Amino acid sequence: MIKRRKTVTVTAGSVKIGSKYPLVIQSMVKLPTTDVARCVKQINSLSEAGAKLVRLAVPTRNDTLAFAKILQKVKIPLIADIHFSAERAIEAIEAGAAKIRLNPGNIKNKNDINRIIDCAKSHKVAVRIGINEASIRNLLRDTPKRHRTNLMIKKMQDYVQIFEKRRFNNIVLSVKSSDVARTIESNQAIAEKFDYPIHLGLTHTGLAEDAIVPASVALGTLLQQGIGDTIRISIAGDPVQEVEIAKQILASLGLYKSREPQLIVCPTCGRCQWDLIVFAQRVKKLLKGIKEPLRVAVMGCVVNGPGEAADADIAVCAAAGKGFIYKKGKKIATVRQDRLFATVRKEIWRYKL
Repeated sequence: MIKRRKTVTVTAGSVKIGSKYPLVIQSMVKLPTTDVARCVKQINSLSEAGAKLVRLAVPTRNDTLAFAKILQKVKIPLIADIHFSAERAIEAIEAGAAKIRLNPGNIKNKNDINRIIDCAKSHKVAVRIGINEASIRNLLRDTPKRHRTNLMIKKMQDYVQIFEKRRFNNIVLSVKSSDVARTIESNQAIAEKFDYPIHLGLTHTGLAEDAIVPASVALGTLLQQGIGDTIRISIAGDPVQEVEIAKQILASLGLYKSREPQLIVCPTCGRCQWDLIVFAQRVKKLLKGIKEPLRVAVMGCVVNGPGEAADADIAVCAAAGKGFIYKKGKKIATVRQDRLFATVRKEIWRYKL
């Protein structure tokens, strides 16, 4: 079992963030905030998929006005994503944001920061200090890559100090890069220096099909070390996929209790004497729409088959011309290959009922 790093608790609306609470999955709306109806629809989809917090961009006054309208139409707490403008931060807080994100790379004036802190304190709003490697670099005399972790940590220390002097600690920290190794290194560093909750993510992970590996390596490494209290997978695509990937990463580490089926499939080798891949694809389609934590194993031979069957709710272990059906680790039937799928389907639907 993973022992999480001990943190203070941060409150964002109805959501608690910190080591005493389950990891929080969040995502971000990919639409103009002024498109209120479509934003509401996307937020509801994200909530249904498993997101507990959703963030929206508010670059203009019209966006903060729209943000206020959206808040009235959804149940999930919302985060305002703030860049460059202290006015937008204050407008979003006064509109009812549960949390705001500030970027030290583009909100630097201490008086502005103090104004935002005072407003957040009076409205009991959480603040994420979100440092992106790309946004704090001075491109006229760019920091070499080997020094960028130190640059991010120094910037975080300076910013946190402003909040602590103002006696405001309802803060979440994040240091992000598009580089996996630097993301790991920088988060390890802030985990050692602070006891605030940490928001994990990569700045960019690419298209959905390209995002899974870097996100899993970076976030999985940190989560296994007990680092991280809320996560967001940043992909170029449908934000619901961000939530799905996050759930998979957390579930693989035992940090998320899924209410969806899990399919374990043998990778196959020369011992396999049937078309296991096609069979597994049919089972996967069958499992779609089932909202039960059902574990199904489809195995190609007796090497690992019985062992995986022992851990599965329903399993099939096939041999030449036939297959063995297991339920809760016990063999319940021997079936001809042409009857295997029908038998597995029947057992899955029996389990559901």
